[in-house]
Amino acid sequence: MGVFLVWYWYTATAEEERNQILYYIKDADLFWVGISMVLGVFGHLSRAIRWNYLLQPLGYAPKISNNIFIILMAYLANLGIPRTGEILRATALTTYEGVPFEKGIGTIITERVIDVIMLFLIILGTLLWQTDIILGFLENVGIPLNKILILMGSGLLMLTGFFIFIKKSSHNFAHKLKKFVKGLLDGLLSIFKMKNKWAFLGHTLFIWGCYIGMMWVIKFTVPETLGLSLGQLMVAFVAGSLAMMFTNGGIGLYPIAVSQALAIFGISKISGDAFGWIMWIAQTLMVVVFGAISFLVLPLLNRNR
Repeated sequence: MGVFLVWYWYTATAEEERNQILYYIKDADLFWVGISMVLGVFGHLSRAIRWNYLLQPLGYAPKISNNIFIILMAYLANLGIPRTGEILRATALTTYEGVPFEKGIGTIITERVIDVIMLFLIILGTLLWQTDIILGFLENVGIPLNKILILMGSGLLMLTGFFIFIKKSSHNFAHKLKKFVKGLLDGLLSIFKMKNKWAFLGHTLFIWGCYIGMMWVIKFTVPETLGLSLGQLMVAFVAGSLAMMFTNGGIGLYPIAVSQALAIFGISKISGDAFGWIMWIAQTLMVVVFGAISFLVLPLLNRNR
């Protein structure tokens, strides 16, 4: 799908426009691109420290260096086959730190649930921040507010009905699902009982602050995006974050989604595409370079294991 979207973008863009976009990419200030990559590394470092806060109540305290390398390896693996990185993380933690696979994967699932909650809060905050502009855009593309409310209401009713059915059902599948959901809730609630809960929450905010900062500094690489406010960039951030869910590392879709979001604020297709591609290249290059280094360094640093 990602390769198709790259091909689609290429064929849908005129040669003159492509040349202009490539010029912006080649002319991008490497200082700001480098700052974006450094912020990404800081986010991963914070994630490695935060991971230990979930593992410590289970009786394990892996080396922070191992956590960092394992996380970077996982992100690189996810570029190939989505979600294999999570399996790799748990497996590598078992291999080098002796943490049982099921306990490691439990902490990783808890992390992912927290990330989804954070993304939901950011989406909600962005919608409240840029309500008029987003609703105006949706109206222009033929999605009025009343349709959105009907869709949301229908979804909420279906979800409520599903949970009522699962709660009352005695089927084996329903029992397993209830057990799984209870385990996730217990994992989430355990955060508020852990010794370092405030440090954990602080690192969570810092991680997502780094992600937003990565996009903020990229605006200085394209002349037309220099005047964008934080609120406007948050719309592009949300669009890009959602794009990451549909293709490996957002390949193909990320630049398109970001460009479409910036178009709401009058940014031209050429500048929007250039911004999206510069941002995606910086993120992907960071993951590929540091992930590949981690694959080499992790076994060398743990030769005795």
